Amino acid sequence: MKPSSKTAQSTKGLSEWSLERFATSMRADFRFAPLNVLLLVAIFVTGLVIHLNVFGFSFEAVMLAIGSALSLAILLRLSQVWESVVILATVASFCIYLELRPESEILLATAVLASLISPAVQIAYQWERAVLLRFGKFRGMRQSGLFLILPVVDQRIRVSDFNAETTLTADTVPVNVDAIAFWMVWDAQKAVLEVENFEGAVVLSAQTALRNAIGQNDLAVLLSERDRLGKEIRKLLDERTSSWGVTTQAVEIRDIIIPKALEDAMSRQAQAERERQSRIILGTAETEIAEKFATASEHYKNNPVALHLRAMNMVYEGLRQKGSMIIVPSTAVETMGLGALGGLTAFGKGAGQGLEEGPVLEEEPPDQDISVT
Repeated sequence: MKPSSKTAQSTKGLSEWSLERFATSMRADFRFAPLNVLLLVAIFVTGLVIHLNVFGFSFEAVMLAIGSALSLAILLRLSQVWESVVILATVASFCIYLELRPESEILLATAVLASLISPAVQIAYQWERAVLLRFGKFRGMRQSGLFLILPVVDQRIRVSDFNAETTLTADTVPVNVDAIAFWMVWDAQKAVLEVENFEGAVVLSAQTALRNAIGQNDLAVLLSERDRLGKEIRKLLDERTSSWGVTTQAVEIRDIIIPKALEDAMSRQAQAERERQSRIILGTAETEIAEKFATASEHYKNNPVALHLRAMNMVYEGLRQKGSMIIVPSTAVETMGLGALGGLTAFGKGAGQGLEEGPVLEEEPPDQDISVT
């Protein structure tokens, strides 16, 4: 099982990843891994030792064998196709023959054997299955582990992408959706024979399913129902790929990117919506307060003593604040029964306990308000 997207890597890591990716594609006939390099070098070293024992030490033979081994290892690692094996083996053999004749038979045979035998030993990892084609015809599958292929006549195809899609939603909003699909090949024979390139077919099917899902839903649905959309895409993709021997296990929508201008507009819309909700809450609170006041007025309507006590309590609470000023109509003072200036002063002193100076009361004309500080 492989995820459909790869993370960014360094230049060296990207080069190695590209070689491995090529080795798993249908363009490669074999994987020339470190094990194959080791085998190639070992065959060359063995042939060189035999050559030196038979013909004596030769610096030219040593350098030619080492150079041939290194060149073949690098070039076969880069190409990983039988055409390169044939061409490179021919060139190496020709160079050895020209340089060492007539004492070139051993190294000549070594170069041919190393070029043909080293790619024939293959290894498949635990999560891989190798499909073997002989002269273009399917000959079977190879399980994980070591296996052999016939040089030149066998081609080995191994199991292996779903990326970001930019399209319009149902409400005509351009979005960039980054998704990832998890799928695996359960029948390698069908995957190779039923479709020309099953990896590309899976990718195209996944992209089409994602595009359809985006086009059938509004932006709000894409943002709020990612799990449901992922399940729908997985179901649709699995129906298309099951006949190829491929099953889709899960589809996850990782990110939904919208244009910057729309992002700002949605942010302003969210702020306006919160402002509207806050005003509604404030209005609801005012309504509830008014209802409570109306209920309280029913208690004060026929009870003037309670109303006077409430008014006096309000004045008292106001005078407790430092530096506060209360402007009370003279009619309200008379209604509360505070009496003349002496009574109001006594009330102010009682309310102003704990202050540095007692409250200053000024008596105003009867028709004016009284200021109490």
